[in-house]
Amino acid sequence: MLSQVSRFLISPSRFSVRCFSDVAARFEAAQTRLNTLTEDPGNEAKLRIYGLFKQANSGPCNIPKPGGFNFVAKAKYDAWKSLGEMTQDEAKEAYISLVDELAGSEAGAEETVSLEEVPGLAVTAEEGVLTIKLNRPEKFNAITWEMYRGIGATLNAHAADPSVKVAVITGAGKWYSAGNDLSNFTQPTPGGPKEMALKGRDVLNEFCAAMINFPKPLIAAVNGPAIGIPVTTLGLCDLVYCTDNATFKTPFVSLGQSPEGCSSYVFPRTFGFAKANEMLLTERQITAQEASDGGLVTRVFTEDTFQAEVDKVVKHMAALPPQSMVISKDLIRHEHRAKLLEVNKRECEVLSERWLSDECITAIMKFLNRKKK
Repeated sequence: MLSQVSRFLISPSRFSVRCFSDVAARFEAAQTRLNTLTEDPGNEAKLRIYGLFKQANSGPCNIPKPGGFNFVAKAKYDAWKSLGEMTQDEAKEAYISLVDELAGSEAGAEETVSLEEVPGLAVTAEEGVLTIKLNRPEKFNAITWEMYRGIGATLNAHAADPSVKVAVITGAGKWYSAGNDLSNFTQPTPGGPKEMALKGRDVLNEFCAAMINFPKPLIAAVNGPAIGIPVTTLGLCDLVYCTDNATFKTPFVSLGQSPEGCSSYVFPRTFGFAKANEMLLTERQITAQEASDGGLVTRVFTEDTFQAEVDKVVKHMAALPPQSMVISKDLIRHEHRAKLLEVNKRECEVLSERWLSDECITAIMKFLNRKKK
């Protein structure tokens, strides 16, 4: 099996991965681990591995499409080309996650992933279900930089954990989340506002990328009102359930900011341009039913039945064949994954520029001063 996978991909002697960073070292280790597999992972997985390996070493596909009847070469080309502008480090991380998942499934080990506790998050992993709860009810579950990092790190850590079959993001109390904690922008940094903007750009980029790359079903259980990024990232989830008292609003323009969470790409394709523009440009708040009718929400439950109904769905999914769900999700998301990563990167770049603009600074200070009164 070892030699078959290696020959299908690329002879390791043709490329060397130098250990300049932790991801490089883990990427090398993943290549070694791949060669320990005793079962054939199947052509689809091998093509995915091939594409990620090429992207990790060479960047975006830079070869002409094979012609004629060379179907194997065409399949390899498509696997690489489909990754679009995914960065080499992102490709390495995805490669590592895929190999770990294949190895973990083969071993059938019940591994436990431990992470440092993050203030504002309550994370549990029980009976195949990873639950990430935004746990700042006194602040309407507003998200700090530390919480963004914690959510991303948790999703990345459990991407290859065979004991986790499905992940759920929800909120504590009556709110799902009031969005970005604007006090993030008031924390002093040695490099001043520019350093803060670059830090925020990277944090949001990594947070959204973790959601985009998570290989297992990702469910949003929206237990109440949602504002800003908790709304926009719903389009990165596979299933979205909400209470009938949930509302959805994206007030970016009034804060001098711009869309994030891939909403500039996902919302027009979900609602249509007219309705998406109404949300993103006029900041109109929509109801749970409108969100469901528009395709952003899967189903709406009454407040008193919400938790029981969500638990029922999650329990059912946790009992389904895990590899079948992973493969099915990959087929559904495959065509858009690279585009979402590209859009996410672009949105974060623009947003970091907006944070340094006079418009944004004035709007945020006005908002914070209003809250103090």
